[in-house]
Amino acid sequence: METWYYVVESIDGDYANLRRTDIESSDLKLVARALLPEGIAEGTQLKYELMQYSIVGE
Repeated sequence: METWYYVVESIDGDYANLRRTDIESSDLKLVARALLPEGIAEGTQLKYELMQYSIVGE
């Protein structure tokens, strides 16, 4: 089981651009907001584990 960490770089309608923070990367991952927790905003820290996103610190 792997765990990845992301930050929400931008939100564009029904999609969010995520950047990994646990490795050195400038690549963005486009993810449908329906797959992300409610209440995300630009700068929100996320954890991806077991095929689910959760807000870090909650």
